[in-house]
Amino acid sequence: MRCGDVSIPAVLSWKRPGNLGVKDGRLAPPKRSPNCVSSQADPADGEHYIAPIRGSIGAARRAVESLPRTRVIRADADYLYAEFRSKLLGYVDDVEFFFDGAALQVRSASRMGRRDFGVNRKRVETLRSLIEAPR
Repeated sequence: MRCGDVSIPAVLSWKRPGNLGVKDGRLAPPKRSPNCVSSQADPADGEHYIAPIRGSIGAARRAVESLPRTRVIRADADYLYAEFRSKLLGYVDDVEFFFDGAALQVRSASRMGRRDFGVNRKRVETLRSLIEAPR
């Protein structure tokens, strides 16, 4: 889809957030809006909290790359950052994994909007099933 000289998906993806990555052993806190889940959120926060994942960065990368419309942006020994693009309008969600020595901490957040209708939570649960599946 195009609108004038600007591709609509390009307009909707905006730029990458500046708060991504690991700082002092933590991923960025969840956004206040309900379109973000994080394993490092307060477990009492049912809207944002999601359990960490048992697995490795390598398994996370394989799982991410097995899904459509994904792009790995950064992959280190203990950190993985990928972008997921929606099928219809090309909205971008940012997904991060951090292996803290015990489990994969995960954060998945929409760049735009307020609601995601559970898309980020569902994505993390899909990734969990792929990462934790026996090989």
